[in-house]
Amino acid sequence: CGNGYCSSVCCMYALKEAVMAKEHEKDTEATIFYMDMRAHGKEFDKYAVRADEEYGVVLKRSRVFSMEEAPGGEIQVRYENEDGNFEIESFDLGVLSVGLEPGTESVRLAERLGVDLNEHRFFKTEGLAPLDSSKPGIYVCGAASAPKDVPETVVQASAAAARAGMLLGAARGTLTKEKTYRDEIDVSYRGPRIGVFICHCGTNIGGTVNVPFVAEYARSLKNVVYAEENVYTCSQDTQDNIKALIEEHDLNRVVVASCSPRTHEPLFQETIREAGLNRHLFEMANIRDQCSWVHMGQTDAATAKSCDLVRMAVAKVRTSVALTPVLLGVTDSAMVVGGGLAGMTASLAIAEQGFDVTLVEKSGCLGGNLTGLATDIEGRDIRAYLDNLVNTVVNHRQIKVFTDSVVAEASGFLGNFESNIETQRDKRTTRTKVAHGVTVIAIGGSESKPEEYEYGNSEQVVTQVELEKMFLSGSFQPPDSTVMIQCVGSREEGHMYCSKICCTQAVKNAMKIKEQNPAGEVFVVYRDIRTYGFKEKFYRQAREAGIQFLRYDPNRKPQVVMKGKSCSVRLYDTLLGLEVEIPADLVVLSSRICPNPDAERLAPLFKVPLNGDGFFLEAHAKLRPVDFATEGIFVCGLAHYPKDMSETVAQALAAAGRAATILSRDKIEGEACVAVVREDRCSGCGACVEVCAYKAVDLDQEKRVAEVNAGVCKGCGACAATCRSAAIDLRGFRDEQIFSALEAFCES
Repeated sequence: CGNGYCSSVCCMYALKEAVMAKEHEKDTEATIFYMDMRAHGKEFDKYAVRADEEYGVVLKRSRVFSMEEAPGGEIQVRYENEDGNFEIESFDLGVLSVGLEPGTESVRLAERLGVDLNEHRFFKTEGLAPLDSSKPGIYVCGAASAPKDVPETVVQASAAAARAGMLLGAARGTLTKEKTYRDEIDVSYRGPRIGVFICHCGTNIGGTVNVPFVAEYARSLKNVVYAEENVYTCSQDTQDNIKALIEEHDLNRVVVASCSPRTHEPLFQETIREAGLNRHLFEMANIRDQCSWVHMGQTDAATAKSCDLVRMAVAKVRTSVALTPVLLGVTDSAMVVGGGLAGMTASLAIAEQGFDVTLVEKSGCLGGNLTGLATDIEGRDIRAYLDNLVNTVVNHRQIKVFTDSVVAEASGFLGNFESNIETQRDKRTTRTKVAHGVTVIAIGGSESKPEEYEYGNSEQVVTQVELEKMFLSGSFQPPDSTVMIQCVGSREEGHMYCSKICCTQAVKNAMKIKEQNPAGEVFVVYRDIRTYGFKEKFYRQAREAGIQFLRYDPNRKPQVVMKGKSCSVRLYDTLLGLEVEIPADLVVLSSRICPNPDAERLAPLFKVPLNGDGFFLEAHAKLRPVDFATEGIFVCGLAHYPKDMSETVAQALAAAGRAATILSRDKIEGEACVAVVREDRCSGCGACVEVCAYKAVDLDQEKRVAEVNAGVCKGCGACAATCRSAAIDLRGFRDEQIFSALEAFCES
């Protein structure tokens, strides 16, 4: 088709569809033919391993040269296997992972706007300005600029908003209109009139659960005056229909049985508020995750459980009352922790939107990992870019920089944080207290020090970062034979993730060595080459330049052999089916990117989680990729997961864009479902204080009773569950509501 790029998403989509096929029908035999498995995103490698080991998806590294329909109607796939032999296999269904390309309307739009397209007809952007089109003031996000997955698309959408905010910051609020709602209906004096909406979610729920039966069952429940099934309850037309039905049937409470409240509850709450009902006269039954998914293939069981959940939701909402959220003031300044590319970009983007920023960097200078790079793969001068960025940040009137500093203490809540910054300089320690409305964590990561391949025992064995520094020194002498070994310490037990940037870095450095010594030999020993997106052309250029790529089996890892001062790399070449030994003047290890060890100290300080690999864990991988579950705190850069400079810039801008949604407000709504103390029952034992993860509960020393800071409380219910005197209620989950739901469950 003439498209010389990788579409980035196809490998993971194929894995997902194969796993879903196995989940829907476990006897299905699913086979994926591939050349390199490009599972480069966060948690992607683990998913690929699960698809293979847990679901039995067959992964065949191969080269397919035809797919044809056989006389019997089967699909015949002809391919060359890893051993170089030709094989034929038959299947009932063939699925093509077709690449992504820009649509004709996208090209027409570019023409109308007068902006440039790249060689592949996507909107042209520059690597270190990934949102900027060729025309100032026009920004690009999502697959308009390159093929990309959902998380990166969502990141770029927030980043584009930040770029627009930087341009329009001075005019903020001049043309805004505040959303108005109809007066809230007082339902306190009226009996419950409940509407129930059961979602098919296409086949996601309806493929397992008998949705019409559940809807009919809902009609039989006490106080339910209307119930119906919808194909997609979250669609705009269904939302409009719900509002109309609330008025038509005089509904004063609503239940939706569909997917996860985590993602969709705010949408439905907003819908009933627009119809005049309080947001908290609403309840969700999660019949997707808790029924159709976990009981796939068991229609009767999944349907019965769905009926149970709907009955419990109806019983709970029957006793629900209107709740009012706490309004919180906002300190319109930000604190950014980490002064590398991500931290500086985020700081500058927030400051350019008109907000003060405190930037805290642990080392003595700004720059992070950029200080060790000379150029990127497209040849851009990283030193010049870094110098300009540092100079802009340091001299910005709304950014205050603290170097040689750490955040020693942190407290507060959304819009109202307070941190103590500890600075150590000239053998003196000083402390500065800073008030801020949001926090951005951008502490980066670093290259690990290998524990294999003779690293540390020979000067001939270095890492990619050390090679970059050799380039920067100006004294590098290109060797006659260089061997690069990929996935050192990555994608193996204990570190089951791809470091994402190593393949591109190896290709870049291999080409640089080849340019300096065209007669020299350069070998890249790899498991999978992951030059995703437009980076694929550099992989092709490297092969055309004579750089040799040899694949190794992770079960037979290469060996670095030292004999006196001579060095060689021994490996089993999977293509040749032979063990080969390559003399090497220089061995370069593409070592794993590790999370910053300071993450373990900062995570409990800011009450945010880490994943199993030690990187910060976002609130939702696809829908909230820069947010934490703790509101008002955001993450970007290598602190989140290994990523290249372009992706780092985009995520830093996204964090700034999300931060601005808070800083731009005078007041912000806190939680409505918060704990409240019945002082007449409280004994002042302090058990609730100890269990509160958010430090929202304290003891009033005069009254000797517990008191809850509604601005900090997240409504987790730990205090209510711990209280031995039943002195704490959780609004929205009062005892009456919980017991009603439990009694309804027991009715089955």
